[in-house]
Amino acid sequence: MSRVYIFDTTLRDGEQSPGCSMTTPEKLKMAAALADLGVDILEAGFPIASEGDFEAVDAVSRQFPWVQVAALARASTLDVERAAKALEHAKRPRIHTFIATSDIHLQHKLRKTRQQVLDDAVAAVTLARNYTDDVEFSAEDATRTDQEYLEKVCRAVVEAGARTVNLPDTVGYSVPGEYAELIGRIVNALGDRAIVSVHCHDDLGLAVANSLAAVAAGARQIECTINGIGERAGNAALEELVMAFKTRHDRLPFETGINTERLFPASQILTRFISFGPQPNKAIVGENAFAHEAGIHQDGYLKNPSTYEIISPASVGVPESRLVLGKHSGRHALKKRAEDLGYTLSKEELEEVYHRFTHLADNKKGLRNDEIASLVEEVVARGAATVAH
Repeated sequence: MSRVYIFDTTLRDGEQSPGCSMTTPEKLKMAAALADLGVDILEAGFPIASEGDFEAVDAVSRQFPWVQVAALARASTLDVERAAKALEHAKRPRIHTFIATSDIHLQHKLRKTRQQVLDDAVAAVTLARNYTDDVEFSAEDATRTDQEYLEKVCRAVVEAGARTVNLPDTVGYSVPGEYAELIGRIVNALGDRAIVSVHCHDDLGLAVANSLAAVAAGARQIECTINGIGERAGNAALEELVMAFKTRHDRLPFETGINTERLFPASQILTRFISFGPQPNKAIVGENAFAHEAGIHQDGYLKNPSTYEIISPASVGVPESRLVLGKHSGRHALKKRAEDLGYTLSKEELEEVYHRFTHLADNKKGLRNDEIASLVEEVVARGAATVAH
């Protein structure tokens, strides 16, 4: 089996998305959830960006000495030194330095030549190695970078002491087959001298697919976030990646150190700290991820959950599956809900309740338990009154 390291950047890249800023106390609570989850590397912030980010990296380092803590730094002396200072109390510090390598970024953003960028990258890694043995280098916008030049940069930073080389799909531009080819090329170029990492954005909805393709091609670290939060359309969702490995181990024979039963609780904690939660139909942690409304689905699920669930809710920390009773629901689910509410219905009573239920459900998004109980009581009461007469 091949071990894949989970690099969580919820507190850094995730926090950069609108509505996701967290205070240092909130970051500490989220860090506790991530440590409990078992992430391999916890990127706690970008120390040069603000005093709050510096404090967060320092606080996480102090409070979770057993966790590998990373701090981000541009490929510049001030950034690297600030990151090193924030990590002073970390027992397992990682300095994560980066610079853009695509011609688009060189020309329009950095206004530097390829050689200048190469020199800056090497200098930053060399400086970072003065503070820690664990240095990661990221080639920002790697997927739009000339591949020969990218390989040259990757070889140079590893020679300078980088242990991990990250090839981000910074703008979510790549597609799985193409990304796998790029990753495979750099894995072959670096051999066992460094771990190749990936960091995919979801602009085309392919962040998870690209990350999985990259692992199949030899990448052994994935950078991701809880609920997939992050810049623009977000990052690859940690929970989706981990459960893909666990559920499809036949096709994805990779191991992570994640305690999957803590996925849903971690998602819930993050939702409390930021201004939005995952969309209801979000895979693994969405409100509807284990909900069934269609009658055919409900009937199959009640006979055997595996008919419509490939993952057990308990395996990701979801308390239980949910049968949503709406206009698509069938008699089987309605009977089960009535029993859950304490009512035993005869065949005739069930037919009457079902008839009334579908009439109501046609005009509603779904019926609450108290509304179903009222329906049942009306029908049962009517039946009792008829018998009395």
